[in-house]
Amino acid sequence: MTLMHEPDRSIPRRTAGALRVRGDAMITRRLILPAQRFIFTVGATGRVLMVAAVVALVVANSPWAGRWEALWSHHVAIDLGFLAVDHSLRHWINDGLMTIFFFLVTLEVKREVLHGELSSRARAMLPLAAALGGMVVPAGIYLAMNAGSEAARGWGVPMATDIAFAIAAIQILGRGARPALVTFLLALAVVDDIGAILVIALFYTAELHVGALLVAVALAGVVIAVQRGGLHAIPAYWGIGILLWFAVLQSGVHATLAGVLLAALTPAHARYRAEDLAGALRPLVDRVEAAAAAHREDEAQATLGEIEAIVEQTESPLERLERLVHPWSGYLVLPVFALANASVRLDPGALGAAAGSPVAVGTALGLFLGKPVGILLFAVLAVRLGLAALPEGVGWLEVLAAGAIAGIGFSVSLFITELAFTDPVAAEQAKTGILAATALALVTGGVLLRIARARAAEA
Repeated sequence: MTLMHEPDRSIPRRTAGALRVRGDAMITRRLILPAQRFIFTVGATGRVLMVAAVVALVVANSPWAGRWEALWSHHVAIDLGFLAVDHSLRHWINDGLMTIFFFLVTLEVKREVLHGELSSRARAMLPLAAALGGMVVPAGIYLAMNAGSEAARGWGVPMATDIAFAIAAIQILGRGARPALVTFLLALAVVDDIGAILVIALFYTAELHVGALLVAVALAGVVIAVQRGGLHAIPAYWGIGILLWFAVLQSGVHATLAGVLLAALTPAHARYRAEDLAGALRPLVDRVEAAAAAHREDEAQATLGEIEAIVEQTESPLERLERLVHPWSGYLVLPVFALANASVRLDPGALGAAAGSPVAVGTALGLFLGKPVGILLFAVLAVRLGLAALPEGVGWLEVLAAGAIAGIGFSVSLFITELAFTDPVAAEQAKTGILAATALALVTGGVLLRIARARAAEA
């Protein structure tokens, strides 16, 4: 007898209902989770990010621009006695909320490396090579235009690709695009994010404070010890995670890297495999039926709790956290970040100054031109050298189109801008270059995808 069978009439109604609900939860988990992953896709959250960016631009160029900037510049202090932190609201968003984003990104990277497109050499070489070209060439273009100046520090800005924005763009512009092309762009963007994390950690770190850094390392050790002790309940790690974030914040390493560290330590394997589930549940189901038939309500309910706990453990902590955090990151963190950081003046004076600025032009050219050229060039080299192969049905024109769309750096580029520039004028010019590149990448990517689709229809 399985959990989905009709209950015996002798079973009390409340227990039978609970049994049926728990059974439904177990059986439909395999149906519900894929639906949730579809609903909370990077494409869907990318659309929300687009709307937030437009809102920020509109308000920044409206009569309310002064009040808008005052909002994000307002200081918020936290004083716990032994620890006091005072930052602007924008700083709290960039150092605090964005930790959630980088936590999610690292979970995605880890999943792709263990189980996805980066899990084997054959799958990984093309996006790895393409992403490398998409980072090296844009950085080279920017440095060529800003060499010898203080602004050269911004070389990391045009290296980034915004996963959410880029996937949303290819879904909107490339309707009917081959799934293999979307998968290639996603894998490329994931590798790109690995590069962004390394750049932030290695090149945009302030002066290190060894004491705080040692505390952070010790807290990471506590996380590992708790895991090995068998405690897998996610709420148990919240307190440790907050303390770790504060320690990293005080260490001089950028605070968002606390999210990277926590995600890297997240277990990626479930305690129970799907094929072992029936064997693990059978004796518990028998116990529930026996307790219900004997009207031992408390025993039946307690056993149902054991069943639920086992079913939950068929999903790894990494998968569960990715599913739970994704909507918060996509529908709250990134839109709020865009509202706080995408406020760029678009009046003729500001645009004229940006057009003559090596920072703005270098950023725009790095993203708009360097990304597709670097991605295509390195992908061609990898294929010609026999290190990789094109996905089935995907041609070079489609790779170029994906490269153009990868030029949408947006949120990650804006984030690195805040780290790279202390001069607000240079930061404003870099943001103008990012927005210009985003618009050009959308148009160019859409045109290339349409041409590729027309050629495929004629073939």
